[in-house]
Amino acid sequence: MNPMLQTPPVVTPPWWKHGHVWLLIAGPAAVVVAGFATAWIAVSYPDPVVAEDYYRRGVEINKTLAAQDKALMPAVQGRNHAATPPAIGAR
Repeated sequence: MNPMLQTPPVVTPPWWKHGHVWLLIAGPAAVVVAGFATAWIAVSYPDPVVAEDYYRRGVEINKTLAAQDKALMPAVQGRNHAATPPAIGAR
């Protein structure tokens, strides 16, 4: 055997020494960390979805909206009257 014709064995470094591997792992790892952070915030600071006096608040809102409609009634009637053409035989 001629030592000049032999190729040296190829030594590849382990997978964790390649930078692109860590670049691929970084994305999903960041999402997992953000998920745990979000879960911790949600458990630590609960936000009540429905108020305890929701029914009373709803009744008050309905009364307020009805009062606003009554206050605007003359303006709405005037607008509708101005926008409505006269009847054909009313001239």
